[in-house]
Amino acid sequence: MNERLRRLLPTREAISRNRWLRWLGPALLHPRLWHVSRRGIATGAGIGVFFAFLIPIAQIPLSAAAAVALRANVPAAVVATLVNSPLTFAPVYYAAWRVGSAMLGEPADDANAPPITSASEAPPAGDTRSGWRHAWHSLTHVGKPLLLGALTFACVFGLAAYLLVNGGWHLHVRLKRRARLRRRQAAP
Repeated sequence: MNERLRRLLPTREAISRNRWLRWLGPALLHPRLWHVSRRGIATGAGIGVFFAFLIPIAQIPLSAAAAVALRANVPAAVVATLVNSPLTFAPVYYAAWRVGSAMLGEPADDANAPPITSASEAPPAGDTRSGWRHAWHSLTHVGKPLLLGALTFACVFGLAAYLLVNGGWHLHVRLKRRARLRRRQAAP
């Protein structure tokens, strides 16, 4: 498994030659960022899942930057952001809004659902002030519960990803050791 992962990772030379990444210099070339280790992969997965649930845009660059800052595995952080895709944004953020509403003690029934503007409720085309006012009202109505729910999802699922990868890796190593011990004991 380790060899397959290492073949997929870019080499230091390939990164240093890439004109888009060259400006990052030695920070991106630190060996710990590309090394396949339990701690690095688990931390990278946790970071990636955290940003996947926290924000709907710029997840990959933010998770890569956080992985560089925290010395986690960069490819693991980038790949882990893919758990929340554009196809899943709507249901995930609706669930986050409901969780945030429940945490704030606000009713989360359909009567208090996020406002969807119909054509008849929209402000007149030339009236930009009432358009901004309507957008601000919609954002403040949905914003707090959505932000709280998204932050809760990000923390819970990011921690769960870290613990699952760390625990799975630990279990894999333990099973390999046990199998190696059995082979040694069975050999004459």
